[in-house]
Amino acid sequence: MSQAWLPPDGVTRTSEVITVSAGMFKGGEFRCPAADALKTRGYHPTDRLPRRREQLEQFSLGPFMAACDARSRPSGSPPRTRTAPLHDGLRTWSDHGVKAYEATFPADPERPLNEVPEPWTYRYRPSGPDPRNAQEYRFTVWGRRLASADGSYRELRLPVHRLNRNLPPDGFTAAVALVLAEGTPGPPPEHVRIVEFALFDGRTRELFAGSREQALARYREHGPDALARVLDGREYRPGSACGGCPYLSVCPALRAAPGLLGIESPDRPRRTWSVTNGRNYRVCPARDHMRRLHLPTADSVEREVTAERGRALHAYLADRHGHGSPRPCTVEVPEEWVPDGFDLPDRERMLGALLLRRHAAVCPLRCVGDGTDVRTEPRVVRHDTAADVVVIAAPDLLYRDAGSWVWRETKTSATDRRSNRPLLELYPQLALAVVLIARGDLGGAPSRARVELEVLRPGGADLEIIDPFASANRTAAEEVLRAMVADWHGDDHYAAMPGRSCERCEVARWCSASPATEAAA
Repeated sequence: MSQAWLPPDGVTRTSEVITVSAGMFKGGEFRCPAADALKTRGYHPTDRLPRRREQLEQFSLGPFMAACDARSRPSGSPPRTRTAPLHDGLRTWSDHGVKAYEATFPADPERPLNEVPEPWTYRYRPSGPDPRNAQEYRFTVWGRRLASADGSYRELRLPVHRLNRNLPPDGFTAAVALVLAEGTPGPPPEHVRIVEFALFDGRTRELFAGSREQALARYREHGPDALARVLDGREYRPGSACGGCPYLSVCPALRAAPGLLGIESPDRPRRTWSVTNGRNYRVCPARDHMRRLHLPTADSVEREVTAERGRALHAYLADRHGHGSPRPCTVEVPEEWVPDGFDLPDRERMLGALLLRRHAAVCPLRCVGDGTDVRTEPRVVRHDTAADVVVIAAPDLLYRDAGSWVWRETKTSATDRRSNRPLLELYPQLALAVVLIARGDLGGAPSRARVELEVLRPGGADLEIIDPFASANRTAAEEVLRAMVADWHGDDHYAAMPGRSCERCEVARWCSASPATEAAA
């Protein structure tokens, strides 16, 4: 018998209507299954404390949708107001998206479609006792809604930043098809179509097109199991979704780490932070903000060959360390070592193979007993309650050495030159690791707990060992974190800092302060 679904302590159910948004069917690492289940079932925290909201708009597709609403609004009707102002980069991105949408979907006088102002909602009332104690189920969809004048044809256009390689899950498409086929208001259509639209380049991808009967058949095939996974989700998945989660205060999986970042300001908006965010903000606050909004990046920068080689090498090691019985790596590296999804020129592929052979001398799997002692690229998430910041880290490897946890970071270099900068400043993720281990946050025995930096070079592998319990190391690590976080934590506007870094900024296209953008204009 399967375990009954139970809510956590500290929440109360306020509705007998179960409401599911189609986006929940997508799942993925950026959603929390347990939070989605609580939301659909109408649970709210018993003690809901008011939180300060961000001053700038945080939803990168919201302004595009608002602009499309304004374009289709009947003459004389009151405009919809947006309460949050837009960052310069988001405004540029949204204007770009509207132009791309208009170019991709021009008016077709031979087959006119009208924007549907009221969202479609599918409603279902159980005929008898419901296992989830629901009086009604509701499905909703989000996107550009269009229909023929007589209502016999419905089309949903789903805006995305870019088209992903992978199609959305079948359950998602099935749920959307059901809403289009059976949702109200309006008469039931004869045909429905679902299409993704990329604001970046105007490309489209048809997810479904067929009759109402075919849409219902699609849901019967893929929908019920997917719906059960959404409604009965039990996994609490701490991560980026915690920033806006209403259940954070009652989450049994998110560990509190008060004072982790060394600042105290409880009246600020709750945010998430990682060392990558800190690096981006230090270079340019606007860059960090636009990256957080997931604005499309320039492939020439994001997928530059040396960066791709480093990511490919990390992917290879993660797969090698994380599967099967742990065995130390050897100098025997396959000729075709590059993982799927990476395309490296011969020079970088050969250099990568050399660096992997260098890794064999310092492979941490020499210290472990079995697979339970190894965590490859785990997600370490902590809530600094003093700053109200959810801190997210992803060590390259956590492994257990005689009962003590060791945090290993691996870096690669195409040269044998070494920097004179202190390691904790050069690699701030080491500073975060030092503070976490020094606080006893990872558990395990402290006797051999340590932080390791592995740097793979053509001439050999450097292995630096940092004692987190040495007072000088902990003090230096705390200073590094405070310096990275303090200004960001109090910033509400993320102003651009144009300079030399603009030449290598992956989101410069959306920044009006960038010299490259000014030159193009």
